[in-house]
Amino acid sequence: MRALVLDQSHVTLARDRASPDRRAGEAIIRVDLAGICDTDIQLARGYMGYSGVLGHEFVGTVIESETPSLRGRRVVADINASCGACEDCLERDGHHCAARTVLGILARDGALADRVAIPERRLVPVSDALDDQRAVFAEPVAAALHVLDANSFSVPSRAIVVGDGKLGLLIALALRGAGVETLVVGHHERKLAIARAVDCRTALESSLDDRSTRALRAPLVVDATGSATGLARALSLTAPRGTLVLKTTVAEAVSIDTARVVVDEINIVGSRCGDMSRAVTMLENGNVDPTPLIEARYSLDEADRAFEHAQRKGALKVLVAP
Repeated sequence: MRALVLDQSHVTLARDRASPDRRAGEAIIRVDLAGICDTDIQLARGYMGYSGVLGHEFVGTVIESETPSLRGRRVVADINASCGACEDCLERDGHHCAARTVLGILARDGALADRVAIPERRLVPVSDALDDQRAVFAEPVAAALHVLDANSFSVPSRAIVVGDGKLGLLIALALRGAGVETLVVGHHERKLAIARAVDCRTALESSLDDRSTRALRAPLVVDATGSATGLARALSLTAPRGTLVLKTTVAEAVSIDTARVVVDEINIVGSRCGDMSRAVTMLENGNVDPTPLIEARYSLDEADRAFEHAQRKGALKVLVAP
């Protein structure tokens, strides 16, 4: 089959990759549409030391399964292929199962390919009302909504998202869909306009000084810059006793002003994957429409070009259709 493969730092389009074998409890999915994420780009820069087929954002159709009712169903999937038997799997969501593999990220081939193998228990069916170009965003929408789970309060009154890239904008759209008053801080008017279209407030990073930063501070701030320097700005915008959510991974080391964290009693929380069923419901109900983020669509035969496009500075979502 065709697949976009990372071997150390080299990303190439393979046309003779072996199709995945279906292990017990797994399904084989024909990939209908896949997305390229900033995490894929960080992997190519050395994050996690991963080698294999890239891609963890997708929608597809089940072609092989132990469960007859799943065959022919359109599905998305939780990317964490956990063991299903440990304490984290039985009592929580399995996202921190010590034995897990992670689709296209850790010891499991990903979805930028013709076919992919995934445990059946990680599949989430989608209705015919949800088209592929929205369903393909289910995984990042789930991750975006997960910032709401980082708080002692169920839904914050106000939030600030620092970063106007793909993930930052998606988090802003998800927060607005959940009814949260949201400010997006970024560098690009073109991207900030997407946030304003769903009634987010926006601010250019260059317009902020110490006084305006203090006036804007919010109880929930999300660092979605994908930059080693973005954390300082996000910290400056977090209100005393507020929560700062770290949402992006970067290959380089990051420093932080711990004195500010102590004095203002700021809660710093890492946030990764979220509830796929909640994301599908939000997408199906129209609470979140991620399609304005789509910048380009390539065939799988052009997946190497698609990956180059996704790495361009300021690029939004690039999709790949096998």
